[in-house]
Amino acid sequence: MSVKVRFAPSPTGKLHVGNVRTALVNWLFAKGQGGSFVLRIDDTDLVRSTKESEDNIEIDLKWLGLTWDERYNQSKRFDRYEEAAERLKAAGRLYACYETAEELDRRRKVQLSRGLPPIYDRAALNLTDEEKAALEAEGRRPHWRFKLEGKRVAWEDLSRGHAEVDTASMSDPVLIREDGLFLYTLPSVVDDIDMEITHIIRGEDHVTNTGAQIEIFEALIQEGLGTKVPGFAHMPLLVGADGAALSKRLGSLAIIDMRADGYEPIAITSHLGKIGTSDNLEVAASLEELGAGFAFSKMGRSPARYDTADLDRLNAQAVHAIDYAEAKPRLEALGVDLGETFWNTVRANLNRFGEVADMARIVTGPVTPVIEDAAFAAAALEVLPEVIDENAWSAWTAAVKEKTGAKGKGLFMPLRLILTGQAHGPDMAAMAPLIGREAMVRRLKGEAG
Repeated sequence: MSVKVRFAPSPTGKLHVGNVRTALVNWLFAKGQGGSFVLRIDDTDLVRSTKESEDNIEIDLKWLGLTWDERYNQSKRFDRYEEAAERLKAAGRLYACYETAEELDRRRKVQLSRGLPPIYDRAALNLTDEEKAALEAEGRRPHWRFKLEGKRVAWEDLSRGHAEVDTASMSDPVLIREDGLFLYTLPSVVDDIDMEITHIIRGEDHVTNTGAQIEIFEALIQEGLGTKVPGFAHMPLLVGADGAALSKRLGSLAIIDMRADGYEPIAITSHLGKIGTSDNLEVAASLEELGAGFAFSKMGRSPARYDTADLDRLNAQAVHAIDYAEAKPRLEALGVDLGETFWNTVRANLNRFGEVADMARIVTGPVTPVIEDAAFAAAALEVLPEVIDENAWSAWTAAVKEKTGAKGKGLFMPLRLILTGQAHGPDMAAMAPLIGREAMVRRLKGEAG
């Protein structure tokens, strides 16, 4: 059986690291098994869903490399959901309820006060046709609940192992609202059946929902829709580095903002794909390599800790691994393509690709030299070699040392500050030929250039 998975985001906002991790794990599992990945836009909420959000979801996924094999919009499949609902109604598994939210809340409070579990009491099943007609005459419209069997539902979870949910401890879930809007569950199950999804992979906060959804799968299969319940995997959730819920204090966790901040897609996917697993937290060479090494057996049971310091470290690794051929179009777009030697000289000092513009300014200027000792700068200028090549720096610093008596940090730091205006940066032996003798002379004289 070929593996087929799906990612079903709602186009009501930005994609963030939490739902992207779900998309990523689905993609890695499918591609590692030679299977397919489905993008299914959950736009059944016609009021909150927007085309802009839908477009941005596609942009973010493509940028991350999470391309899809099939794509659907749930808003185009309402007829199919209506058909499934009618079959469940005819089978007595979907029933009309007329309680208001206030009435349900009062019942829950009474149940809790009596020490009873706050689950729906199925009072609507006792309504006669006359009572229903009277309620509708008052202007009430029914919401529709799925009648659970009240049994222990078990499955072998790819991530958690053997799992069981007792649906007797749950309220019958509402599948259709009073206004006729389908809630997430029924369209999702119908689509999983129709699209022949083999595995549903999501966060462990859905474990309880899975018990009810398996019963819905089974009910629809009994009514001739589908033949098999998919497999399931429920991943531990993401938490912050301190073990607490992810916080806005970490900055934006939206992919569109992370892209604007200069993060590399392979750094984001390597981070999200490896945290919470037994793999070393290192940047992968490619998504394909990440997929080839993916296994649910590597996943721990504890929440995965999302630490921006780890992401920053992986991002630097990713930038350092970019060769000139890959970097060239991006350098050109920034207007700083100074050649392969320049890129190979500076890339190990970059944490984010965009920082290359600052490195380019060291070469092209203008640089305001930092001169703390004018006599030292003048002495250095006197012994500056006529030809600045790959050997010039070593010869020059030896000459400056002999002339001034400076050595170690007292020799190299003043020269770096004069020539670059910065206390840290790439190897000066490689940078000096890029800067060139003319600019070096100006800077040693204290002139910006």
